[in-house]
Amino acid sequence: MEDYNSLLDQLLQEENDLQFTQFTNKMAFEIGSRIVEKAETEGKSVLVDIQRNGQCLFHCAMEGKSLNNAQWVKRKNNVVRHFGRSSYYMATLLKSKKATMAEWAFLDPNEYAAVGGAFPLIIKGAGVVGTISVSGLPQEEDHRLVTSVLEEFMI
Repeated sequence: MEDYNSLLDQLLQEENDLQFTQFTNKMAFEIGSRIVEKAETEGKSVLVDIQRNGQCLFHCAMEGKSLNNAQWVKRKNNVVRHFGRSSYYMATLLKSKKATMAEWAFLDPNEYAAVGGAFPLIIKGAGVVGTISVSGLPQEEDHRLVTSVLEEFMI
């Protein structure tokens, strides 16, 4: 349990640290492009999706990614929208409780995937207004790809 608590604290801290004062369409393009570039440099292929208030601002499916990855992003984004937390946080929380999304929150697993890769787009003072998501790697790598680029962007 201790390991879960430590990871959950770390994930909450990321959400606190990686907040914006504003988020423009240009910023979405720059962040999305940087995620794609970083994945490419690391020899990885992912689907990247950035949404604000239900509007898709950036979407790129690298070679080898399919509608299946887009479906994963949709389900991960639903988790962020519902709980206001990263999908990796929710995956870790559920794992710590030894429960599924359906058991714990009564949500349809066909619509909600508590799997890492969707990060809340948070505007300071406003809250969660969208998602920055990656699909195509193991869940922790999906999450880290997003957060590592956001950390660079915040500097």
